[in-house]
Amino acid sequence: MLIKNNSLVLFQGDSITDCDRDRENPGDLGKGYPLLVASIFNALYPEKKVSFLNRGISGNRVRNLRERWEEDCLALKPDYVSILIGINDCWRRYDNNDPTSSSDFERDYRYILEKTRDELGAKIILLEPFVLPYPADRENWREDLDPKIQVVRKLAREFDAIYIGLDGLFAETASKAEPAYWAGDGVHPSPAGHGLIARAWLNRLTGLDFS
Repeated sequence: MLIKNNSLVLFQGDSITDCDRDRENPGDLGKGYPLLVASIFNALYPEKKVSFLNRGISGNRVRNLRERWEEDCLALKPDYVSILIGINDCWRRYDNNDPTSSSDFERDYRYILEKTRDELGAKIILLEPFVLPYPADRENWREDLDPKIQVVRKLAREFDAIYIGLDGLFAETASKAEPAYWAGDGVHPSPAGHGLIARAWLNRLTGLDFS
């Protein structure tokens, strides 16, 4: 068990984490993997009194996390910070001709991790961004996303983060059911896709086997 008693866990990221959370309710966890993680964890370990917050915002890139990190992370003083970011840094290249270079992605990601480590001493959990090959044009995104995944892996090593390899996980499960079953647009998970993320998170953070 990696999560200590009375801890605060913060989920951060883009729409995959946001998942229609109520911004007017600071305690709302949305309808995706953060809700599943918190529900299952607290059902299994009520005595640990762990709290969970979600501050994912749809459409965010890592530069947006950097802009709001003081208010939406540091000021909350979490003990664990779980981050899933990067797909919009890739996507905007293809739908808006507004790319994020891998070097800029790494610079901004490193900034928020340094602030988290140096000012909070929080344990960092990094979930790698992912894309599934549906629709077919998503195949072209690999040239942009793959280098960013390598950046996240590099930063995980540098900051001694807990790492959850979602891209490989989704690729593996796409051999069991078609990609659209897991994410209808290749990016936003279905309920099953959110369940897959939650299961991987809980496996890694609790040491239990949720397979």
